[in-house]
Amino acid sequence: MPHATQHEAEDAVGLIGLGAYAPARVMTNADWTAWIDTSAEWITSRTGIERRRFAAADETTVDLAEQAARRALADAGLSPTQLDEIIVTTDTPEVYFPDTAAFLQHRLGAREIPSYDLAGSGCSGFLQGLDIARSRVMTGARRVLVVGVELLSRLIDWRDRSTCVLFGDGAGAVVVAREPGASRIVASVAGTDGSKTELLILEAGGSRRPITEDVARRGLHRHIAMDGRGVFREAVTRMSAAARQVLARAGLSARELGLVVPHQANVRIIDAVARSLALSPSQVFTNVKDFGNTGSASVPLALCQARAAGRVEPGAYVLLVSFGAGFHWAATLLRASDTLAPRRAPVA
Repeated sequence: MPHATQHEAEDAVGLIGLGAYAPARVMTNADWTAWIDTSAEWITSRTGIERRRFAAADETTVDLAEQAARRALADAGLSPTQLDEIIVTTDTPEVYFPDTAAFLQHRLGAREIPSYDLAGSGCSGFLQGLDIARSRVMTGARRVLVVGVELLSRLIDWRDRSTCVLFGDGAGAVVVAREPGASRIVASVAGTDGSKTELLILEAGGSRRPITEDVARRGLHRHIAMDGRGVFREAVTRMSAAARQVLARAGLSARELGLVVPHQANVRIIDAVARSLALSPSQVFTNVKDFGNTGSASVPLALCQARAAGRVEPGAYVLLVSFGAGFHWAATLLRASDTLAPRRAPVA
């Protein structure tokens, strides 16, 4: 793969640090048989998931976010006081309000900088946050921390076989800055089709259906409604299209990609997108087997693992692509530098 030019290296808005965290508790497919009528083979054959991480009883969203954030800051060689902005993308906030970013800003000991959440975008939230961070750096902020974090084990209905086995808890973080040696953000795209909101929705808890005693008694505040076939169709179509669009902006073809890190929702979706783009197996990174769908944490957690596994060469183009409830989708193209070179990057 070609290496970045000197001009690109000196004027690169991109990633200068990565970090990830997943809780210690492992929930295997076999463990689910105590809760629902299923088998380990049934789950694996339909999703590719074999295990996922669940937070301990005393862990909350900001705990996971803090772990990933501190690892990203250490990777970048920064202290929290050197940050200029914090963006947290999550659909499982610490509390209803204020936002999780406020708790994280205080927990890290950062300065009184802008700190805010992006919520409701489902699994595409992190890439939307990454695009915002890029624009903020381009317009004056020096260093922006972006954290994707989900504690989905607290949100799911543990008796709903169609959804509960899909999700896991985790966090991933990056520091975005304009600095020599950054893994440059070459291009980004995103989109929304609000006519598809009913494909994946948690209705109770908003103004349409507030949580009442009856709603809580019936467990509707944990009822994630999902049209599996509809989500599959939209996910494959939208991620494939977003990938082509961001590649076109960069004047590249799919065969020039060093690695693709897709949202880790379901191995069938990942395989279908790979076929649509005519990608080889060596071009696609997956960790859905071990972590399940960690929502907005999915892409940064997988990117951190891909780096640790030595899957990214300096100078290579790396495509990040995701989809989520909304229906939202996003794609980001990176030009890798030494910040994505192999190094130990623990997730627990």
